[in-house]
Amino acid sequence: MKRQNAITAPLKDFTPEHFRLSIEGGIATVTLNRPEKKNPLTFESYAELRDTFHALRFEDAVTAVVITGAGGNFSSGGDVFEIIEPLTKMEAAELHAFTTMTGDLVKEMRACPQPIVAAVEGICAGAGAIVAMASDMRVGAAGAKVAFLFNRVGLAGCDMGACAILPRLIGQGRASELLYTGRFMSAEEGERWGFFNRLTDRDGALDAATELAKALTEGPTYANSVTKKMLQMEWAMGVEEAIDAEAIAQALCMKTGDFRRAFEAFAAKQKPVFMGN
Repeated sequence: MKRQNAITAPLKDFTPEHFRLSIEGGIATVTLNRPEKKNPLTFESYAELRDTFHALRFEDAVTAVVITGAGGNFSSGGDVFEIIEPLTKMEAAELHAFTTMTGDLVKEMRACPQPIVAAVEGICAGAGAIVAMASDMRVGAAGAKVAFLFNRVGLAGCDMGACAILPRLIGQGRASELLYTGRFMSAEEGERWGFFNRLTDRDGALDAATELAKALTEGPTYANSVTKKMLQMEWAMGVEEAIDAEAIAQALCMKTGDFRRAFEAFAAKQKPVFMGN
């Protein structure tokens, strides 16, 4: 469970062992791919996902990411017999190495500059719910069910940043309910509470998430990466400090070619064509 970071850009030359990866039109689509078991995560898939998102920091050909699951489900979380059972036999140092690794996956998702859109169908539970939560946006399909199941297996709800991130998405009281009870949140609740940005029909989440990602790739992608970074950094700032930081970030974006292109297109009454620089 040690960090390897053996995966390097360009990712078009990389074939994952534990999930599917495709890159087209600036969009990297990550598909959790064990549909016969509702796409559970294993020690190996955690590590490979972590290192893939790390490599995205250096991948210029990708400007948005979609993450989804095969076979009508997002992910059932950690595999019961490939993760949970072995964890019951580990010593404290090994357990800490594991929980550090899983947390590193969320850190790498937040640190990669590309916006991540989760397309959630069916079951999205445990660590699967965390992966969806750690994405920048979430599209849910009708019938999707999301649960942070940790207390159902005798663990605390404070896993992989859940106690920090989930309340910011849906509010403290609602997050507390889900983390204390481990109950499933319906798709309709998820949209109403702000977990899902939008809902689609039962089979439409991936298409809608890809459409959203395509819109992002056609936008000012460098500026989008700045927005993502500031959304993360400003959690730890006071309002006045955040305003000052945004003044610097926006001034930097005003030096980009995309800012100039937007003005020139507006002056010519045309739609701007952004190039990400």
